[in-house]
Amino acid sequence: MVKPAAEVMREAIVAAVIDGMSALRAASGGVPNNLLRDLSAIHPNTTFDDLPQALQASILASVRAAFTRLQKEGYTVLNPDLAPPPRRPQPTQPSGPRGPGGPRGAARPNPSRPGQPRRPRPPGKPAR
Repeated sequence: MVKPAAEVMREAIVAAVIDGMSALRAASGGVPNNLLRDLSAIHPNTTFDDLPQALQASILASVRAAFTRLQKEGYTVLNPDLAPPPRRPQPTQPSGPRGPGGPRGAARPNPSRPGQPRRPRPPGKPAR
């Protein structure tokens, strides 16, 4: 039975986080102050190049493993180098002049009777 993609990705992300923590721990050499310094250096604006080398290697390995796992589960993983460029939607041309209420002469909706057009005005009544 094929697992849902969300479940496969959740497992891959959990494994990546655990591997990343282990890599940070190994990079600190077992010294708590170094580990704390490395953790404190990571913030929302940190780029990939700012991360310690051991963590970079761990992230690359985790990403590779996640894509391999998705392929083994039967999901298609597209190589961007082999993929055709995305098609842009063609702009649509209006079919004719339209005002705010649609084409001229079209029945406007009746607020007192939703889903039904207004009845025509009886003859002899002046238009407003």
